Amino acid sequence: MAATNFRDYYALFGVNKNASADEIKKAYRRLARKYHPDLNPGDKTAEAKFKEITEANEVLSDVDKRSQYDRFGQYWKQSEQPRTNPRSNNSRTPGNNPPGDFNTVDFGQYNNFDDFVNELLGRFNNSSNPQAGTKATATKNGSDGFTGNTNTSNSSSNLGGDREATISLSLTEAYKGVQKSFNLGTETIKVRIPGGAKAGSRIRVRGKGNINTYNKQRGDLYLTVELQPHPFFRLDGEQLICEVPVTPDEAVLGAQIEIPTPDGMVTVNVPAGVQSGQSLRLRGKGWANPRGERGDQLAKIAIVTPKSLTPTERELYEKIRTSRTSNPRNHFNQVTL
Repeated sequence: MAATNFRDYYALFGVNKNASADEIKKAYRRLARKYHPDLNPGDKTAEAKFKEITEANEVLSDVDKRSQYDRFGQYWKQSEQPRTNPRSNNSRTPGNNPPGDFNTVDFGQYNNFDDFVNELLGRFNNSSNPQAGTKATATKNGSDGFTGNTNTSNSSSNLGGDREATISLSLTEAYKGVQKSFNLGTETIKVRIPGGAKAGSRIRVRGKGNINTYNKQRGDLYLTVELQPHPFFRLDGEQLICEVPVTPDEAVLGAQIEIPTPDGMVTVNVPAGVQSGQSLRLRGKGWANPRGERGDQLAKIAIVTPKSLTPTERELYEKIRTSRTSNPRNHFNQVTL
């Protein structure tokens, strides 16, 4: 297949290379409905587009074809052709194929498309680039610095130009936003993480990836956020979850208590008769997304009994026990297995 005829199926579907099979299926169905000839009678452009997305779906929905496409890009069809028998007199060793002769290439010897292109260009080989194809990681370095491995993250659409790394943030840094120094090996850059980042959020830093070995253009750096645990708050979507201990008398009679929020302490009414596991909703006190919108904070009630009692407390609790009329286990005599 000539390079000029190459179609980026992922770009055509509007998904990235790591898209799931379900995402591929949804993208195909959406485009198929849009360009189906029955819905666009006489429209040659729509007809051509429909054929193109059908071809893309045949590749991306097939595990084996998609694997070959991801590994070899525009030459994926050649990789499926019969390989030269290594015992035949006509077999060629890697790197000795005539220029442009892809029909006799044993694509199985290459780990990915970059390895094939590197050999084709005569610039690199696996022995001189042993780290190609691995993803970068980032680890804490000092109070606000991070050091990232500079290995290439391969992609059939950018021929290895992009780089991926993880960046670990405290919950405070993720909530308020922070600027981090990132060491790329040959340079140190400052990356601004916007407020409202969550675990799994990806930050794109344009032009700070690896140099593409095919077109010599520099790719992008993608940082995936990891959140460090917080001693009080837990993030669930855009809601902050916390556990609030209350005493038995507060649970029975109700009370006003103070609860920490990202904005400081707030006074909350605990309703009489509240149960352990119930949650009080603090509207607009949760996570702030990049648009500035706030989720809610959920305060989960935990009734905590005292570990030690004064003589007066013990006397009062005994009076309660002798005069108590409710029994939460009344239904036990009806339980069977």
